[in-house]
Amino acid sequence: MNALATHLQAYFTDFARAQRDLSPHTITSYRDTWRMLITFLADQAATTASHIDFDHLTPEAVTAFLDHLEQERGNSVTTRNARLTAIRAVLTRALPNQLEHAATITRVLAIPPKRHPHPTLEFLTPAEVNALIGAPDRERWTGRRDHALLVLAIQTGLRISELCSLALTDLHLGAAAHVTCTGKGRRKRSTPLTTTTTAVVAVYLTERTNRPGQALFCGPRGQQLSPDALEHRLHIHLTTAAATCASLNDKHVTMHTLRHYVDGWVMWPDGLFPLAGVLTAPIPTT
Repeated sequence: MNALATHLQAYFTDFARAQRDLSPHTITSYRDTWRMLITFLADQAATTASHIDFDHLTPEAVTAFLDHLEQERGNSVTTRNARLTAIRAVLTRALPNQLEHAATITRVLAIPPKRHPHPTLEFLTPAEVNALIGAPDRERWTGRRDHALLVLAIQTGLRISELCSLALTDLHLGAAAHVTCTGKGRRKRSTPLTTTTTAVVAVYLTERTNRPGQALFCGPRGQQLSPDALEHRLHIHLTTAAATCASLNDKHVTMHTLRHYVDGWVMWPDGLFPLAGVLTAPIPTT
């Protein structure tokens, strides 16, 4: 192996886990960044990935890679800057042991993140929330699962990764009903559940217990749903909801949009209002 390959192996098998104790999500993001970077550099140099070394990591090449992400892959500026952070993290660790490349590495580390305007906060109106929650077909098990998932997501404000990783043991429906999860930065948090959410999820659990696995919101064979699967299901329900609530056609709604309803409150431009006032229509529990 060349010097870069040796360093990458040491970084991802030892340093990132044992010394930095980075989260699995961060390690995966860093690894994917370097996989794409090496592939890009190999294509530019008309060589194989195994031949890419520190000599190829010039500021011009790294900048070209970042431009490629934004212009050809269609990544956002936020993603571009996240990839730059991953490159910097690995090269910062390499610098003391690669003094012959110190000048080049220092120039790469000096590449600034790209500035960009913050996007406008997207949120749903009470009518849109009710249309979305009512969209899943509750004649089907997947519809009842998605209905419970949307109610829980809107009330708790959990991230998509947190929703995917929820296990049956994370849900507590007795006195002081709540859901626990390990969130961003591996911080553990517990979120209270309203009476409405508790009732909806309790009904869903009566069916969920007959399926294998421990994932709270699972696939047909009990497997944990992926973030892509959740976004796909949301898109299906948004299409259905838009038939009765046309304003949804004008909004770009993702699972992250639902996080704007935190802990039972809905975010409005002029303040916060209880979620109980948003869910104007009764939520069926069967």
